[in-house]
Amino acid sequence: MMRKPKAKLKLKSKRAAVKRFKLTASGKIKRHKSMKRHILTKKSPGRKRSLGKAVLVSDADVPQVRRMLLG
Repeated sequence: MMRKPKAKLKLKSKRAAVKRFKLTASGKIKRHKSMKRHILTKKSPGRKRSLGKAVLVSDADVPQVRRMLLG
């Protein structure tokens, strides 16, 4: 009997990265800021507002994050 040729293994993405990062329509990577979970009383309202907004991943980190997301 002839064996079926082995298919190439699929690369898996890091599940932790999938939960933390989102791709925009143009292909950039969005992330959320840290420091908004606790000890909020000493932080100013403006600082807390800006911490709530999503930002783009820095250019230096993009290759590493993209590798985690796309396997």
